[in-house]
Amino acid sequence: MRILSIAAGSFLLTVAAFAGLVDDTRAAMAAGNFPLAERIVEQQRSSSGKTPEFAQAVSWLARGALALKNYERADSYASEARQLAVSALGPRRLDSDPVLQGAIGNAIDVHAQVLNARGDAAAAVAYLRSEFATYGKTAIAERIQKTVNVISLEGQPAPALGAREWIGAKPPTLASMKGRPVLLFFWAHWCPDCKAEAPVIAKIMQTYGSKGLALMAPTRYYGYTAANENATPQVEKPYIEKIQKQYYAALGNPPTPVSNADALTWGMASTPTLALVDRAGIVRWYHPGNATEQEIAARVEAALK
Repeated sequence: MRILSIAAGSFLLTVAAFAGLVDDTRAAMAAGNFPLAERIVEQQRSSSGKTPEFAQAVSWLARGALALKNYERADSYASEARQLAVSALGPRRLDSDPVLQGAIGNAIDVHAQVLNARGDAAAAVAYLRSEFATYGKTAIAERIQKTVNVISLEGQPAPALGAREWIGAKPPTLASMKGRPVLLFFWAHWCPDCKAEAPVIAKIMQTYGSKGLALMAPTRYYGYTAANENATPQVEKPYIEKIQKQYYAALGNPPTPVSNADALTWGMASTPTLALVDRAGIVRWYHPGNATEQEIAARVEAALK
């Protein structure tokens, strides 16, 4: 870790950041200083040129402008980041460069979100599906699908969970669970945010489980464990079970499908991801990231009515 100090207006902003342009840019935005983030990136353009890291930093400016609802600037940065990343990638496979994966993934997400924010959800989804046709077999496929789901999944029938493997007892199908709402808690064995969310989910189930709410905890394979970066499913599966018992015991033993295909369908690029399916099998809530007990409870109560 290093400390970055840059003059910002009439004061000196000091931010703790991991070494690197992208981290410096994100740290400035996290401190609420978007103009400083822009200056950091422009200084890099002048000093080091258009490197892959520069392309990724520009893509984070796009995300920052989107958060500020400056849609024109967000779309401009997204377009620039996309062009820079594609040029830097050249004939190489996207999965060969994680930095450029991030730049292109951010650019795609931001452009779709801008279309949606401007009231054209259909165009946003059509754009994302065209990008999925290009990148559907790469590391950003789940990310693209996540954005499709954020924009369009609520109000639609829940995609099936067709896992052929699971932890514990064989999970029921979502179709067989019609008649009661189902909370889906997508988690990953490596994910600290998932561990932090587990007590929240446990409280929700303590309150609403007796009222009809069911819980499922789907996960997927990542190809590694804490000790092995190239773990086969045969090695990784018992590790997933170990982590579940160690950190998620408060959830009881919820059905736990293990499926990379389901993870792609549900857009499990962010962990945790939460989804609520109503009694009729319709998705009423889709939420990448952590949520508060109050937020989840409000959604569950609406589904129970």
